[in-house]
This record gives sequence, structure tokens and C-alpha cells, in this order.
Amino acid sequence: MAMDIDFSEYRLRCQLRGHEDDVRGICVCDNDGIATSSRDRTIRFWSLDKNNNAAYISSKILLGHTSFVGPLAWVPPNEQFPEGALISGGVTLDGSDIISSSVDCTLRRWKGEHQSEVWEAHKAPIQVVRRLDSGELITGSSDSTIKLWTGSKCTHTFSGHTDTVRGLAIMPGLGILSASHDGSIRLWALTGEVLLEMVGHTAIVYSVDANKSGLVVSCSEDGFAKIWKDGVCVQSIEHPGCVWDVKFLENGDIVTACSDGVARIWTVHHDRIAEAPELEAYASLLSQYKGSRKRVGGLKLEELPSREALQVPGTKDGQTMVVREGDNGVAYVWNMNEQKWDKIGEVIDGPDDGMKRPVLDGVQYDYVFDVDIGDGEPIRKLPYNRSDNAYDTADKWLLKENLPLSYRQQVVEFILQNSGQKDFILDSSFVDPYTGSSAYVPGQPSKSAGSSKPTFKHIPKKGMLVFDAAQFDGILKKISEFNNALRSDPGQQSLSLSESEATRLSAIAKILKDTSHYHSSSFSDDDISLLLKLLKSWPVSMMFPVIDVLRMVILHPDGASRLKRATDENDTFMELIRKVTGSPLPANFLTSIRAVVNLFKNSGYHLWLQKHRVEIFDAFASCYSSSNKNIQVSYSTLVLNYAVLLIEKKDEEGQAHVLSAALEIAEGENLEVDAKYRALVTIGSLMLEGLVKKIALDFEVGSVAKLLKASKDSKVSEVATDIETLTKQT
Repeated sequence: MAMDIDFSEYRLRCQLRGHEDDVRGICVCDNDGIATSSRDRTIRFWSLDKNNNAAYISSKILLGHTSFVGPLAWVPPNEQFPEGALISGGVTLDGSDIISSSVDCTLRRWKGEHQSEVWEAHKAPIQVVRRLDSGELITGSSDSTIKLWTGSKCTHTFSGHTDTVRGLAIMPGLGILSASHDGSIRLWALTGEVLLEMVGHTAIVYSVDANKSGLVVSCSEDGFAKIWKDGVCVQSIEHPGCVWDVKFLENGDIVTACSDGVARIWTVHHDRIAEAPELEAYASLLSQYKGSRKRVGGLKLEELPSREALQVPGTKDGQTMVVREGDNGVAYVWNMNEQKWDKIGEVIDGPDDGMKRPVLDGVQYDYVFDVDIGDGEPIRKLPYNRSDNAYDTADKWLLKENLPLSYRQQVVEFILQNSGQKDFILDSSFVDPYTGSSAYVPGQPSKSAGSSKPTFKHIPKKGMLVFDAAQFDGILKKISEFNNALRSDPGQQSLSLSESEATRLSAIAKILKDTSHYHSSSFSDDDISLLLKLLKSWPVSMMFPVIDVLRMVILHPDGASRLKRATDENDTFMELIRKVTGSPLPANFLTSIRAVVNLFKNSGYHLWLQKHRVEIFDAFASCYSSSNKNIQVSYSTLVLNYAVLLIEKKDEEGQAHVLSAALEIAEGENLEVDAKYRALVTIGSLMLEGLVKKIALDFEVGSVAKLLKASKDSKVSEVATDIETLTKQT
């Protein structure tokens, strides 16, 4: 609604259609250009339509990303880029430097392709970074703070938000604006004083911007872009989905990015407002969207049965049913004595997953149902928390509303059904001490259940995965083939194995093949030295069969122990990783990543793995998008093992890093099903037992889970369902 506060209302100007998924980011460029980024992995550049100054056309499509694209930054025209340039994933400083932020809590400065500086900036993932006209930087983080930076020195910390700071913008002449998951927008002086707090959104606020006129615009998961003047909301622009980003154009028009895959431009100038048919079509789209989203008692209105369902008799006394009557849901209870459905009341509203928890009498609840008793009675409020005993809630409500206690069981079943708990399994051995019935009450123990805490089939992951299968005959054959090639090359003859070394290598393989005697068999230090010698001296292209032998030695108790002693005083493993990953040979990537995975089996390597986490992930980062399915699965196994380790170590920073890697796999396309499955198990385990559930929610893990629930693979679908359940738990 617009308010009469010396303000002209914004109306739709045009729609930028072309993306195939959520539009996530907006960048305003020179010469009226607009760039948008999307979950469809593309960036589109939009230019003014020469035939219609009110419209834009897609003039360029930028490809190359392998996952969804988020932040964008514009580089003004310069000697290197005469037409300007776009950066995806960073912010420019003076046209030569780039600043990037990360879930690893660091800021990095880049000159061209080279990192010139890195520093730890926050205690949690950094969500946003902006540059002030002075050249200083401001950052917002999941730790709920904002920081002001001069170079790599923090000169001020802004505290006040109670949740993740997601968006930042410059307020000309006044200070900075922040948007937060706590639902508020704040205007700060650079000294740290809060000048204004703007509250009006009902969900996460993702982005905020301002223009020289003093107007502020914000956007939210609640589906609205809100325009503010002097701290007052003067207009709310409704969208058919989550609004991810919002920006002012130089002329005062506003661009919004929506989850329906469309960016839209809004204007106050009558000569640029869209034609009537387009305005009507948009109004119709909104109406359809709201109809599909309306919920009754937590259920979608469109999914409720019609009144015809009441023609079917109930199966037991007290059974409840909610049916669709017009635009409302109405609850009925089956009266077994009279063989008819009695109306309980109209359920006016229920909780929406994207909304804040409802408040009644100053107290927040998971659910507040508006119940129409009928017969001219006023609407009654029925509050409920999922952690409450439904019988206690029913008793208190009936007494408060002066209603017959004989309705107790009906109210309990109504609560359970409409709070999404009707599908819990009843324990036939449990008898309610008050009613004598066997009704299941969430939060109340039974002989078999013990607890109402949800159990999950695939998470959390316990223990480490390893690659313990090996074709030793093939490995030895390949080593022999490479050895003969070295022996026949005068320049490399000195690198070849002697007869005694070749014999010893065969003996090593024999020990490794006999897994039934791992508890008693052993190696010599010379055996380990021989392997390390080959790994250091042989050409990179010939290393993979030797690495495969090393992979199996790591799983042998005595072999692993001797190997650790031999490598304790040096960085043999990191040298090996750097050497083999510097070459694009798939066989090297596959064998080396599997060898690292097997290190997790031996607790003696856990500190080393924790210490070198960043280097290891950097070395194998390209593996998740490899066309080799075995490499994809091996990399996802590495990620999963790291999750198990870092949960045990309570390493929050490391868990955030692993979560990011797992999400990259989960969102990737054309990946092996087992790779996606292991990535989802990683995410679920970190959310359930780790320290990064809040960060996962910040990364919209729920939307990833919702998408993968539709997978044809039952394992992927099941673990995605587990994750979606976790996102709804407080």
C-alpha cells in the first residue's frame, strides 16, 4: 500500500525474461546497462531496447560457471577493459584490485589472477562486502556484525543485529544501510550509531539499496520489495516469489530479482509505466501465486479436499477433517453416535514456513490458529508449540474459552493434524493416563518410542569411508610396463627399478592382498622407503599405479604406522598432492584423492588432515565437476570424511568450509548419483551434529533439498527429505 507522504508510487515498467531459474543478483552498469546472475549458472547483460525506451533486451549471455551465480561487480571502462567488465563473485576497488569474501571467514585481495593479501575478517562466514567512496571496506557476516576496514585493519565493529547481516549499501551523505535475517533494515553512522531502524518485512531481508533522493528499498524472502522514506514504509511491491536482490538505477527506477526467474524494473515516471495488458497479466500472476501459497493450518489450501469428502463416513469417533470451502479451510469432527460430521470451526490461517513465528499476547508460538466456532461467536485464537503436550494445550484452551471439556480429544487430534504431526506412528501399548486412550502425544514418552525426536535413515554419518578394493595384478603390470619404458630410455634409465626392487614391490603387493593376515603381517622400513623413492623420482605421468599401492599401504596397520614415521619429519603427502594435481591426468587425481580419503581411517593422521584442509580442498577443487564419475564419487567421499572428522573436532570454521564444498556438489548438474548422495549426507550430518546449521540455512539449503527430493534415486530423495525436515526444526 502507498502512503500519502509526498511520494509517487512505483509501478511495473518492464520484465527481464530469459533466465531459467532464480535471479539471484543485480549489477547496475554504465550506459543504462544491467547485469543479472542466476541459479541457472548464467549471467545476462541487458541493454535498453532501441525501439522502446521503456523496455530492455538481453544483449549478452555469459557462460562458464558450473553452479549458481550470486554477487556481481562492475568494472568501469579502463585501458584493459575499454567497454568495462563484470566480475562474478567479488567487489572491485579501483579497477585493478578485487576483493572477495568467503565462508572461510576471510577476505582476499586479488591483483589480476593473483592473490596479493588474505586476512581473517569475521568469526563466521562473510555474506557481503562493499566499498565506500573513501576506499574503505564494509563487511557483513553470519556472526551478526558489520566491520569497517582500512586496508586489512578493522577500524570499527557495528553490533546490533540479532542474526546474519546479509546486505549492505551506502546511504549518500549519512552512512551505511544493513539488511539482516532478523527482519530489519538499519541505517548506521560510520561512528557506529544506529540512526534508523526499519521494520516491516516478515522474513529474512536479503538486500537493501538507497539513492540520492533519500529513498531506501529493501527486499525479502516474504516476497516484497519495500520502499522507505525517512524510516517509514511508503510502498510494498508484491512479487510472485522470494525477492533476492534489489538495486536503484541512476534515474531512480528500481530493479528487483525474483525466484520466479524474472528480473523486473519499476518506475514512477508515467511515460515508462508498462501498458495495461502487461499490468493486468502481472496482477493475474500474483493472484495465481497467492492462491497456490495460501495455507490453512499449515496445509496448502489447494491440496485440501472439497466438501464432497464429508459424504464419506468417518472411521472412528473424534476423527477430524479439514475441507476446502471457498477460500477457507473448515474443520469437522466425526460424531460416531449421530453418524455425521460436526463442524468445529473455520481455520482462518496457519504458519507459513517463510514467515516469522506468530505472536499472541506478546508470546511467540509455532502456530496460532484462528478458529470460528460459529453461531455468531467471535473468532477464537488457538496457540500451539510443537514441543508442547497437545493434551495440556487442549485443556488450557478449552478452559480459557469456556468450552466443553468433552471436546478435548477432538481438539488434540485437530492440533496434531494441523501442525503436521498426524503421521506419527501410534504406540498401541501406550495408554493416556487421563483419557485411557492410546493416542500418541508428541513429547510424551511411550514404551517403545522413548522420545519424539525425529530419527533419520541416512544421517548423521558415523565412521570413515575408505577405498579398500584393488586390482593388484593390474597395478603390478602397469608398474612393470612403466619400468620397462624407463629402462629403455637412456635419459631416464637411472629411475628404473632394479631386479631386487621389482621383486620387493611384488612382495609388498602380496602382503596387501592377504587382508586376512593384516593383524599379523608386517613391512620393513625399506619397503616404505622404496615406495617414497618412486613417488619422488618417477615422472608424474607414471605415478598413479605407485600411488595406488600407497593407498592400500595406508589401510594396513603396520604399513600405516611405518609410513607415518617415515613422513613425520617432512611434508611428503602435501608434496605428492601438489605434484600430481599439477598435471591434468585423471588417473593421478583418482588414485591420489582415494589415498587421502584412506588417511582418515588412521587417527594418527587426523591432525595433519585438519591442518592441511584448505590446501587439500584447493588441490582437488576441480574434481567435483570432473567428467569422470569415479573422481566425482571419490571427491564427495573426501568431503564426507572431512565432515565426520570436523564434527568430532568441533571445528566450526572447517565445518563451514566442508558445507560449502558439499553444497557445490549437491547443486551441480550431470553428477554421479552416489556423489550427490554423499554430499547430502555431509550436509545433513553437519546440520544435525555440527555447528553450522545456521550457516546452512543462510545458504538456502532447504531449496536444494526440495529440488533433490524429486530425485528418482531413493537414497538421494530420502536424505533430501531428512534435510528438509532439519530446516524446519528450531
